[in-house]
Amino acid sequence: MNKPLNYTCPKCASKDYVIGEMRATGGVWSKFFNIQTEKYSSVTCKRCSYTEFYKASTSALSNIFDFFGN
Repeated sequence: MNKPLNYTCPKCASKDYVIGEMRATGGVWSKFFNIQTEKYSSVTCKRCSYTEFYKASTSALSNIFDFFGN
């Protein structure tokens, strides 16, 4: 997400933010094999640190690299 967002923090009304990414396991087998099948983008307010997470899509190729990269 390199595009600027028209984001306003719902907590403090600041327009300064940082975009990040987080990956997590999705179920029993993915947890057992340590495969992060869930991907989330985050938007964090620079002033008050309020953070919102948005689910993003993952590809099979990134899951394969995840499996062999662990």
